[in-house]
Amino acid sequence: MKIVTANRLSDGRVIYVDPSGDAVEALDQAGRFDGENADAALSRAAREPAIFVNPYLVEVDDGRPSGRDRFKELIRSQGPTVGHSLGRP
Repeated sequence: MKIVTANRLSDGRVIYVDPSGDAVEALDQAGRFDGENADAALSRAAREPAIFVNPYLVEVDDGRPSGRDRFKELIRSQGPTVGHSLGRP
């Protein structure tokens, strides 16, 4: 299974594509896609550059990133690593 992730154009936050194709901030709300459905979800996100910046697919296992980029994606899902300087917890 895969999820689609990107950064939001308006504020740079990490976002995910939900099952209906909308942007959500929580990893647990991301749609899980397989095969051609994953490619289609990625294509839909790529056609919305005013929302999704550089969307890409990430492998997930049991709802958590897996594969070679799992550590990077787990850090991204937790939000900025610069402390509270951005005004968000």
